[in-house]
Amino acid sequence: MTALQAAALWSGLSILLLVVLSFRTIFTRKRLGVSFGDGGHAELTAASRAFGNAAEYIPPCLILLVLMAGLGFQPVWVHLVGGAMLFGRILHAWGLGRARQPSFGRMSGMILTQLSLVGGAAALIGRAFGAL
Repeated sequence: MTALQAAALWSGLSILLLVVLSFRTIFTRKRLGVSFGDGGHAELTAASRAFGNAAEYIPPCLILLVLMAGLGFQPVWVHLVGGAMLFGRILHAWGLGRARQPSFGRMSGMILTQLSLVGGAAALIGRAFGAL
């Protein structure tokens, strides 16, 4: 698998996660009869924030993956960053749905997401200066 194929894999999976989280929000809205906002329902707040947070963090990660692939990083690095980001987003979304907050999933998901962003950004900066 090439680095670009690795970026395509993690991009496709991340987009599917966004769709799943979107449907979860839509179906929760329908079931609770809320068309706008959260209607005071913690479950809807959690579902919409899980989608919103994913929608905020996934696009920069996808850009990062494509840039890594385009700059010639080995596929293993694209897989590490993409896998950590996706697993982090899944953990975070799951953790937001837990009754007790802050939950393990929410915290560990954010840590994985931030590590993938910082690690990938450092790799891109290093490559830009010829260090990597």
